[in-house]
Amino acid sequence: MNMMRYLKFFLALSLPLIIGAVSGILTSRSVNEWFVTINKPSFNPPNWVFAPVWTILYILMGIAFFFVWKSNAPTDDKRQAFIFYGIQLILNFMWSLIFFGSHNIGIALVEIVILWIMIVLTTILFKNISSIAGWLMTPYVCWVAFAIVLNFYIWRLN
Repeated sequence: MNMMRYLKFFLALSLPLIIGAVSGILTSRSVNEWFVTINKPSFNPPNWVFAPVWTILYILMGIAFFFVWKSNAPTDDKRQAFIFYGIQLILNFMWSLIFFGSHNIGIALVEIVILWIMIVLTTILFKNISSIAGWLMTPYVCWVAFAIVLNFYIWRLN
């Protein structure tokens, strides 16, 4: 790998990890105070599960982005995939602020459904450029689908 590829890999990996870290920092107090007091469904994972799962998902997202970025796909195809990727990253960040920051569980539920749709569309665009990138996004699609179910039940219970 030449130096430019190393730089692209570093940037691709760093972007989702930084967004996830900032989101975590901004909402950590609420996670440790408000979230422990609300009603949750019996299938809610223990709190310690979320940080490692999200870290893995952010790493997989970053690697998927790298595969798309380094591909020889037409510039317009990559640009469209990058736009969708950016939108879903922003929505990912915003969900934490809505759910944990403002404690607005209902609005967070609507937002996470939109997020999931954007993730699916991003995954399709990535897969059309790099099948590996599409597969790397699949755990994220599945986890956010599970998060929708959790968000729904938390909304219903509170």
